[in-house]
Amino acid sequence: MANRDRNGSVPLDSVSKAIIEQLQEDGRRPYAAIGKAVGLSEAAVRQRVQKLLDQGVMQIVAVTDPLTVGFARQAMVGINVEGDIDPVADALAALDEVDYVVATAGSFDLLAELVCEDDEHLLDLINKRIRALPGVRSTESFVYLKLRKQTYTWGTR
Repeated sequence: MANRDRNGSVPLDSVSKAIIEQLQEDGRRPYAAIGKAVGLSEAAVRQRVQKLLDQGVMQIVAVTDPLTVGFARQAMVGINVEGDIDPVADALAALDEVDYVVATAGSFDLLAELVCEDDEHLLDLINKRIRALPGVRSTESFVYLKLRKQTYTWGTR
C-alpha cells in the first residue's frame, strides 16, 4: 500500500504532479513524450504512472460528452434521508444514470448527479426509482441548462 499521510493522501513530488498534468492534457500521450517534458526516461515514466495507478491516485479513462452520445438532460438532485444515509447512497451509486454521489453537510444529506436521455427519462428516474428508495424523505432537482465548466485538473497545482 502507498505511503499515505494522516489524512489518507498520497504525497506527490513535483515530477509526479508534472506527469499527471501531462496525462490530464492528453491521456494517450506517449511515455517518451511525457519523459521528455518532465526530464525522465520512458521507462521511469512508465514505472511512475503504474505506481500512481496502483496507489489509486489517478485513473486513465475516456471521458464522453453526454450530449454527443444521446444524453440530453443532466441534473443534480439533492436528497434528504431518514436514518442512515449509507444504504441510500449505495442504492443511488448502483443506478446506471447516476455518475456520482456525495454525502454532504447542509441542506441535503446526499447529492447525486444524473445523466438522462431526456426529460421523460429524468422524471421516471426521480419519481419512480429515486423517490421510491427506502429512507428517501425528499428530493430537490436542479436541471442543468448549460455546462459552463468541467475540469479534471485537480491536485497538480
